[in-house]
Amino acid sequence: MTTVAKVIVDVPTMQTDQPYDYAIPAALTGQVVPGMRVWVQFGQGTREVSGMVVATEAQPDYAGTLKPLLAVLDYAPVMNSELLKLSHWLAQTTYAFWITCIQTMLPAMLKVDTVKTVALGPKPTAEAESLLAAHPGMVLDQHLDATLSAQVLRLVAKQALTIQYQSRDRAKVKTQNYIVPSLTPAAYQAEAAALRANAKQQRALLEALTQWAQTHTEPALTTALKDSGLSRATVNAGVQKGWLTLAAREIYRAPYAQLDQQPLTQPLTLTADQAAVVKPVVAAVESHTAQPFLLEGVTGSGKTEVYLQVIAAALAAGRNAMMLVPEIALTPQMVHRVKGRFGDAVAVLHSGLSEGEKFDEWRRLERGEARVVVGARSAAFAPMTNIGVFIIDEEHETSYKQDDAPRYHARDVVMHRAQTFGAPVLLGSATPSLESRARAEKGVYTLLRLPERINDQPLPAVHIIDMRDAYKQGGKDDFSQPLLQALQARLARGEQSVLLLNRRGFSSFVMCRECGYRVQCPNCDISLTLHMDTHTLKCHYCGHEEPIPTVCPKCGSRKIRYYGTGTQKVEASLHQLLPAARVLRMDVDTTRRKGGHEKILAAFGAHEADILLGTQMIAKGLDFPDVTLVGVINADTGLGMPDFRASERTFDLLTQVAGRAGRAEKSGEVFIQTFNPEHYAIQYAQHHDYEGFFRQEMVTRHRGDYPPYYFTTKLTVSHQNEEAAAKLIYQLAKQLHGALSPQAIVLGPTPGAIARLKNRYIYQLVIKYKHEPELGPELDRILTETQTGTRKGYFVGIDREPLTFI
Repeated sequence: MTTVAKVIVDVPTMQTDQPYDYAIPAALTGQVVPGMRVWVQFGQGTREVSGMVVATEAQPDYAGTLKPLLAVLDYAPVMNSELLKLSHWLAQTTYAFWITCIQTMLPAMLKVDTVKTVALGPKPTAEAESLLAAHPGMVLDQHLDATLSAQVLRLVAKQALTIQYQSRDRAKVKTQNYIVPSLTPAAYQAEAAALRANAKQQRALLEALTQWAQTHTEPALTTALKDSGLSRATVNAGVQKGWLTLAAREIYRAPYAQLDQQPLTQPLTLTADQAAVVKPVVAAVESHTAQPFLLEGVTGSGKTEVYLQVIAAALAAGRNAMMLVPEIALTPQMVHRVKGRFGDAVAVLHSGLSEGEKFDEWRRLERGEARVVVGARSAAFAPMTNIGVFIIDEEHETSYKQDDAPRYHARDVVMHRAQTFGAPVLLGSATPSLESRARAEKGVYTLLRLPERINDQPLPAVHIIDMRDAYKQGGKDDFSQPLLQALQARLARGEQSVLLLNRRGFSSFVMCRECGYRVQCPNCDISLTLHMDTHTLKCHYCGHEEPIPTVCPKCGSRKIRYYGTGTQKVEASLHQLLPAARVLRMDVDTTRRKGGHEKILAAFGAHEADILLGTQMIAKGLDFPDVTLVGVINADTGLGMPDFRASERTFDLLTQVAGRAGRAEKSGEVFIQTFNPEHYAIQYAQHHDYEGFFRQEMVTRHRGDYPPYYFTTKLTVSHQNEEAAAKLIYQLAKQLHGALSPQAIVLGPTPGAIARLKNRYIYQLVIKYKHEPELGPELDRILTETQTGTRKGYFVGIDREPLTFI
């Protein structure tokens, strides 16, 4: 008999990062199981917190008297055993708190809020009683008036008041009223015969009820009112008379309900290359083999149809499927393709949905009502069982890596779950990451190729424009003459163009031409970016915003000028240079609202615009048959970054965006504007030569002892006092040098590339290594030892395999 629940409490510190024993009340014996959320008292005082039951035992490990569970928040587990094990593995491999990993894996609506209220304490006073009388039901939160808050603190210290904790579960299901007829058709007819002649609404209601009773129909109230023309008051009167009842039933918030009503698409006939790719993956699905495949397919080679037919094979074998895409900008088109093939068997999970929609899609998966999930990074934790195949589209994308704790990579999570379920993993990309391609070279992954476009169309011709000469030859603003002429030609032919500039805003920075003063963020060591739509300067790191200055605050000059370029500035230039062109801009600023990505892409697909201008979110996965021109405004924005992956990212971006052109019958053309036309990343992108780029970049990485030849871990320390941050990072560096072998390489300590963010000074070091068995235990020790420092304002972060060192 289980009498003890082992609970991970929602107190994220190293000291509490372990299960605590709680007594299961006799009334709940046999009912509490792992995966349920509970409400418990924690610590010496009256503090109450939520927690997750991770195990149950017959006997406690704790020798003292156990506190009982105060409440069970779930009637069924919200995490199964596989997901609980996954959360523990995630905590161990990302150096994150177990409770943080659990919360990352659950939808936001399954997080519990703690509500603090006050009541009379053991030594009540007249002041305390009058305070409660004046503020009944007072909640202690950040909105409490400062004077009132101070009074409460004083009375709590005197024990005149005591703080009480309550749980408030965010999880709310959406319900809808349904009409349930209460009588027989004959009884309704008798009621109608007894009505007054002028009771037209009640007669209409009885006629409708008679029909619903005959056909055993229970219509939704909103639908019934709309179709029958009845009023809500008439229905309420019918309830009073006993003619019907209103039953509240749960309904799902379905974000793509309109797609479920359409006829399903049929599988396409595969080319010989596609069939050769599908065959081994399907064999692995059917044999329950956890085999990783790397699909290297040029843009437009039909990778999506391969994914769909592999998913269909998994479903036919009675198994489920998971498909990850890198950004919500890609999701609309991919969701249309997958839902178009599999209908309401598909659930969607990404950050563009409301909390309620994500919760309902999560529950459809958890209940087994949906068998396919399509989503961004967090969908890797979807609560599915019996997964038969995992697919990661555009596997090279950096958005699969989480920036804050737990700093996981979705690919690692998928690989781990694939071992559990005995399922293949299909990683697809036109430009695989060097790590994945190197693993394919070594036979760790099975390499599959789609070398040709699906319709035998050639890859688009790519022209490199040297911007050092462009302005001498008639270039205007940010456009060279050849790109402007190509845009005009597409307008004349009624074709569409895509323009990429990987920098949002109007201008990179604002500077005084007299004294050189730059407008900096007061919280970060970074220049503010000009946004003309709001007429403000914004920090893209901390969100600080201020008006555009007209006078230099340093020297008083009025010679304030805007430098650099951004998507807003390019849009303004396009309206001047091509006044007839209809331009849609797609960046973070224009897609903030729910459904923003989908709305812009739908408008472009419907030919409501001639030019789609955007940041890197437009570079991948988009498929529009009339796009015959792609222009890259400035290919150098990423090349100048002090990052060992800068060349790879530039090559990937250029190759991916070039692949948006000429995907149907019309041939495509690409113009890449650059100040570095000789750079090998740009040269290989011009010739669509991934293999050549891979070979040269691997030589560069080998020379510098970088991944994939070395593993890496980044250690970061931040503090509001620069000297304190520097002192601690040097202490940790000394500690690590003592634990590591001479073969390990330690870079730093150095200040962060942006030395101050959100008023915190950042110092870091990077460890490069091939085999360091003592590194993991030493990092665990560092986390434990530095936890006490969090009270003094320190923050220590550990990032395994960071995608950037800056």
